Order: sequence, then C-alpha cells, then structure tokens
Amino acid sequence: MVVSTPKTHVKTICDTVLFLCIGAMALPLMANANNEDIYQFIDAERQKSNPTAMADYEYAMSDSLFAAYPTYWRLNYNLSSQSPKVINDFVHKYPSHVMSEKLAADYAETKARQGDYASVRAVTHSIENADESEACAIALGQNAIGDAKALSQKEDVWLNTHLDRSLCEKLATQMADHPNISNTDLENRLVRMLRIDYRQLSSKKPPLDQSKDILKLAGKLGIAIDYATILEIRQNPNGFLTRFQNEPYSQTNQYLYIYAISQIAHRSYLQAADQLNYDITQDRTRHHKLLSDMAIRYAWRSIAVKRMNMNTDDGFSMDAVNWFRSSIGVPFNYEESEDYAQAAIYFGQWHDVVTAISTMSIQNQQKRVWQYWLARSFEQIGKTTESRGIYQNLAKELDYYGLLAKDRLGQTLTARELGGTQTPKASHYDNQRVMQNPYFARAFLMMESGVSDVHAGREWNWAVKKARDTNDANLAIAAAKKAYDLGLYHRSIYAIDNMPNLRAAPLSHPLAYYDEVVSHSQNAGIDPAWAYGIIRQESRFQAGAKSNANAGGLMQIIPSTARLIAQRMGETAGSMNNPDTNIRYGTWYLNNLANTANGQIAVATASYNAGPNAAKKWLPKHGSIAADQYVEAIPYYETRDYVKHVMENATIYSSLLGRYTPISTRMGVVAAY
Repeated sequence: MVVSTPKTHVKTICDTVLFLCIGAMALPLMANANNEDIYQFIDAERQKSNPTAMADYEYAMSDSLFAAYPTYWRLNYNLSSQSPKVINDFVHKYPSHVMSEKLAADYAETKARQGDYASVRAVTHSIENADESEACAIALGQNAIGDAKALSQKEDVWLNTHLDRSLCEKLATQMADHPNISNTDLENRLVRMLRIDYRQLSSKKPPLDQSKDILKLAGKLGIAIDYATILEIRQNPNGFLTRFQNEPYSQTNQYLYIYAISQIAHRSYLQAADQLNYDITQDRTRHHKLLSDMAIRYAWRSIAVKRMNMNTDDGFSMDAVNWFRSSIGVPFNYEESEDYAQAAIYFGQWHDVVTAISTMSIQNQQKRVWQYWLARSFEQIGKTTESRGIYQNLAKELDYYGLLAKDRLGQTLTARELGGTQTPKASHYDNQRVMQNPYFARAFLMMESGVSDVHAGREWNWAVKKARDTNDANLAIAAAKKAYDLGLYHRSIYAIDNMPNLRAAPLSHPLAYYDEVVSHSQNAGIDPAWAYGIIRQESRFQAGAKSNANAGGLMQIIPSTARLIAQRMGETAGSMNNPDTNIRYGTWYLNNLANTANGQIAVATASYNAGPNAAKKWLPKHGSIAADQYVEAIPYYETRDYVKHVMENATIYSSLLGRYTPISTRMGVVAAY
C-alpha cells in the first residue's frame, strides 16, 4: 500500500466533502481521544493473534479513535477465508481509514495469489493508492475477464527484465491471453523471455525456469520451439551455434540464436561479442543469410545490457554505447533505455543520450531525470533555446535536478524560495485542528506513546496524504511544527516533502544538533552542510535509528567502521546512539573519505554508501567528467539515488547556514586518483 501518492477516490458522501465531514465530527470524536484510547490499542495489539480477544476489544473500543484496529486484526488473522463482502463492509464502516485501505489491498494480493480473481475485482474499488504489487493484483483481476483496464500495467510488466514482485511476473505471463495483446506484443515478450532465461545458472538465486512461458508464447505465434532444444541451448549454447551454422535459414532459428547468444553473454559478454562478430562476418560470405537483422540487433542488446551489469567489476567501457547503438531498431524496455542513456551520459555521447531518451515511453521521457539529461544533451549539441526552456521548467522545483538546472541557468537559490530561514508558526486555530483531526490525532497519540513505528508511520503518512488531498497546507504545517517541537524530525520532514508547492525548509531541513554538527565538522575540516546532508538522508535525525546492516545513529555508522574510526582517533569506540559521538565519528570519516577521493565530494559521498572500492571503480580511466555524469551512471540504484539526495540536501543546508554553495560547484568534476 502506498500512502504518499495522491489519488482521488470517492466512496461515500463523507469522502466527497472530506474536510467538511472531519470538521463536523472532529470535536465529539476527539472528546473520546485520550490516553485510555491508546492504552487499549497497546493492549489489543499485544493480543492481535487471538481472534477471540479481538472480538472483545471490538466491543470495548467501539467508541475509540482506534476502533478499526481490533476488527482489522481479527479479519487479517485468517484473511484468505474472508469473503469480499466482509472486506467491503469493513471499508464502509471505516471509510478513508488507513487500515481499510491496507485490509483491502492485502486481501486483493492474497486472492490474486490464489487465482481467485472474482474476489480481487470485488474489492478493487476500495483500494485508493496501490503499490506496485497491489496494482498487479488488481490488473490480474481485470485481465481475467479481458478488461482493458488491465493493460494500464502493461508498460510496467510486459517487457521488464527485473520483476521483483511475484504478482507482476504472474500478470506479465497471464496478460498474453488478453484479447488486446497483439502478435507484435507477443513477439516482443517472447524475445524478452529468451534473453533473460538464465537466472537458473546463478548459485545465488533459486532455479527460475522460464521454459513454460517461452513455449506458450512461441506456440501462440506458431514458432516451433520445443523444450528439448531450450534445454540443449541452456546447457551448451556454443554447441547449438556450431549446429546452427550448418542449418538453413528459419524463423525459429532466429529466436534460438538470440537465446544462445544471451546465454553466452550471461557467462561472458566478451565471448558473446566475439561470437556475434564472427557470425556476422561469416554470414556476409554466404549465398544465403542465416541471421536476420532482428536477431543481430537483439543479440547486441543482450551483450550491451550484460556489459552495463559488469561496470562495478570491470569499470565502464565505450563498448556498451557502441553495442546499444548497434541494437537500435528493435524495441527497448525502460531498463534498457536507461542503461543506454547512462552509458552515453558517462562518455559524453550526447546524440546517443537523445536517442536513448527517445526510445522511452512518453511518460518516462517526461520524468525529471530524463528532462534534465535531454536539456544537457541539447546544450552540448548547440540547441540552446530548447535546453534553456527545459531548464527553466525544471528549476521551478528545488530537488536535485531543479538545483542543477538553476546552476545551468546561472540562478542562485534564495532563502525566500526555501520558505525563509525562520521556523514557521501555526495559528492557534490550526494547532487545535491537528488534534481534532482523527488522522493526525491517531498518529500523535501513537508516536507519543512509543507505539511501533510501523503503525505510527503508517498513520502519519496517511494523515499527510489526507491533508494533501484537501490541499490543507496550514494543517500540514501545524502538524509538522508539532512533530518538530517533539523532536520527531523525520515526521516533519515527511509532511513538508509530501505537500505540493509547500516550502518550509526549517521544518523539512531541520538544523537539529547544530552545535555538535558545526563544531565537529569544523574540527574535521569538512563543510557542515555536507554533514547535515548525510544525516538527513541516513537517519532523518533519529538518534536511535538502526539499519538492517546494524548501522546505527544519526550518521548510520556500522560497528566495524566505528571501531576503525576509534582506533584511528586513539580511543575506544563509543555508542553510536550517542549523538555527539556519532557526529564526531561520522564527520571524521567523511573527511577521511574526501581525502582519499582527492577532495571529490560526490565520489566521497558514493563511498560513504557503497564503499570506497566500488566508488573508485566507477571513476573515468582517463581525464575527467562532470560529477553529474559520474553520479547518473552509478550502477547501484540505491547509491545513485543516495548521492543525489545528499547533494541536494547539502546545497539547501548551505543556504540555511548562510554559506551557500551551488550544487554544481559542490560536486565539481570527477577524475581518476
């Protein structure tokens, strides 16, 4: 369930005029919103696996602000056995409640996995903000009856090569039977399956045999592919290619050739490239061609994608750009377009960047990342009017690309654009409304009582969504200010970041732990704005934050790194939950990474997230490139996104600290060291 994406969904009259309904019922509702409510919730939550106890709590909590929870836990205990009517009755009883959304979404996923698509369709109207997996569950229900709405997910699943959600993979497979899927669609999907059916070769993942999907698609197209041949190529692709040389041209063999080259590419992209070059050369000397242009282009595509997957191991290579260029003429999926664009960006092949972006869907072309790189490419090839127009549009927002665009336009970030440097004040009326609002009231009662962040965070995010749906900026600011005053900086950050056109940097970019950050940064010889940028991205100022990798504290330092830092500083490692110690260690480590990277802050930031060895392998072998090129080509999505956010944060913090440094100046250029 996603609660950060605004959508409109009208279920009841109260939903239609949500603000008026809240205003009408808030005061009597909040008369019962007291400590007893949260104590009952905590007691009920401890026994949530006991349906009998939940039935008792449903009665005891019927007038409570948390009345929906015991019913939710009772129904969720054996969700698969519930009827759609029971789910919809719950949603009707608790309209616009975050747990209604969650119950309906969980139920849809459960029934989709069971193949009970009628039940999925029966609750679809109760799901407002589906995440990726939930959207695929809904589409599976629609696809089962040939509903054209199912195709709204086609772009996300049909040709993707990295479907991590099982329901999305299931949807892609079953969508082949949709009446609006054309033979061209089926052919493109068949090639996609042939090119990625290699994960069974990896010892790091369980076997994944795509043979059934391949054979089904081939059968629909009348292509004579059989399982024995698939197995033969999977086990010995080179042996098949030897036999292929002595067989007459056939349509079936073109697909099998793509399969064989893709299997080889998975083992070695260099071997696959040599094989393809050899086969193309040999083909030119024959009286009758054995290879179609389609087969050649898809073969180059597989090799290019594999080369991009090896950038951390082998470093970047212009070969990837050339191989993508050789593959133009057959459809790209989004991942392949992105790979092509990133390779071209890294090597400054600006015409290729434009071409790569043009292979994306219109929707993806409009994403800010690709609008920025389209403008950068236009600027480099002399289309200055077009580039400035795009930059001006991007610069209206103060995210990573907006800040970069401002620099390209020669504009300076001002305090006014950030919403000023003073913490905004909320009116007495708006402060009252926060705790009269059932959404924020639930969240604050949970947060102040130490309830699990899973529950409190879900309620907070939902409350912000509801404020956003009604465009109630004053309520959002009042709630964010209350969270800020309680030291719940991660909540104030979320509230401001997720309200459109609302800028209040002191709340979204708090200067918490100011004395420690400034003092330790200065002692370490680094910019305090950079340290703040790291803290905001790592922990959102939660001193007790702990990651899955056991990283702890404000700057999320793992124990082994803490011990190393302490050793270098001549002391015994202190607690990473202590803000002063954590900041002192973190700033020292940032300085160490910066020195190692010859002062290249973008590289040092990547090192902080992915490790110095990986960040160094992404450096250009000769000369230098602009840091934005380096960052955009980082192979790890998490690290790429991380560096962008830290650089964005640091730039905004530099303005708040009165030491403004433009993002392009901060990032500079990147060269080998």
